[in-house]
Amino acid sequence: MKNNVARRWVLGATAVLGLTFAGVAAAQAPTFFRIGTGGTAGTYFPIGGLLANAISGSEGKGVPGLVATAVASNGSVANINAVQGGASESGFTQSDVAFWAYTGTGLYEGKGKVEDLRLIATLYPETIHLVARKGANIKSVADLKGKRVSLDEPGSGTLVDARLVLSAFGLTEKDVHAEYLKPGPAGDRLRDGALDAYFFVGGYPTGAISELATSSGIELVPISGPQVDKLLSTYKFFAKDTVPTGVYQGVGETPTISVNAQWVTSAKQPADLVYNITKTVWNETSRKLLDAGHAKGKLITLQNATSGLGIPLHPGAEKFYREAGVLK
Repeated sequence: MKNNVARRWVLGATAVLGLTFAGVAAAQAPTFFRIGTGGTAGTYFPIGGLLANAISGSEGKGVPGLVATAVASNGSVANINAVQGGASESGFTQSDVAFWAYTGTGLYEGKGKVEDLRLIATLYPETIHLVARKGANIKSVADLKGKRVSLDEPGSGTLVDARLVLSAFGLTEKDVHAEYLKPGPAGDRLRDGALDAYFFVGGYPTGAISELATSSGIELVPISGPQVDKLLSTYKFFAKDTVPTGVYQGVGETPTISVNAQWVTSAKQPADLVYNITKTVWNETSRKLLDAGHAKGKLITLQNATSGLGIPLHPGAEKFYREAGVLK
C-alpha cells in the first residue's frame, strides 16, 4: 500500500514538474518577427535593421520575448507577397504598391486583392532618383530615349514607378535599352560606363548613390514639368519632392517626386503583438536609435505615422494611435 502511494506521489510530482518545465519553456519561447526590407544598398535595409533593433526584447528594451530581424529582399512587391503567403510577418512597401495590392488595381489588376494587408506605420517620403552618368547628356526624362537604363528588378516598387514616369513622357521600355538591376549592380555598371542611367526609389541620402557621387560623379535628372503635373493628378500617391543641394556631392537642387515608405503586416498577426510593437517604435529609446542611426530616421515621426494611409491600419496599431491622440 505504501509503495503504491509513494509510486502515485512520484508519478504526480513528475507530471507537475513536467508541466512546470513545459510552462517555463513556453513562457521563454521567443516570438520571431521578420521585417522584409529591400536590397542591402538601399534605404529599406538599414531602416529595417534600426526598427528590428528597437522592437527586439533584449537588454531591458523592446517587446519582451520578441526577436525581430531585417531581411533583405527584392522590395515592395516581394515583401507584400511574403506577408500574404506567411513567409514574413511584416515588410516595407511603397504606398502606391500597397494601395494597388489591397484594392486589386494597377500592378495587381487581375491578380486578386490582398485583403489582409494592414498598416503598422507610414515611415518617410521615398524620393524617385533618376541617376545619370556624367557626360551621358541626359537632362530630362525624355532624353532617356535610346539610352541604357536600369529600371530595377522585377518585383520592386521602383520598376512600377519607373514605368509610370517613362509613360508620362511618352516613353515605354521599348524606347530605352532596359536593364533590370538592383541599385548596387546598376551603380557599378554606371561607374564602368556600361549604363547611362538608373532609377532608384528611396529616402535620400542613400549610401550607394553617395558613394557613386563621391567616387566618379553623377547627375540627378529632374522629374518635373507639365508631364509630371498630369502624372500627379492621375496618381494621388505621388507628391512633389526636391533633393536639396549637397545631399550628393557635386549635385545641385533637383526637383522630383516621391511616394511614402510604409511598414505593413497581415490582419492575421495578433492585435496585442502589433500594439506592443507599435508602442515600442514610438518610445524614447527607439527615438534615439532612429535619430542617430540613419538620416531618414529623423523623418520617421509619430505625427506622420498615420498620414497617406491608403490601406487600413492593423487593429493593434490603430489602438495605439488612438491612445496617443494622433487618430480621432
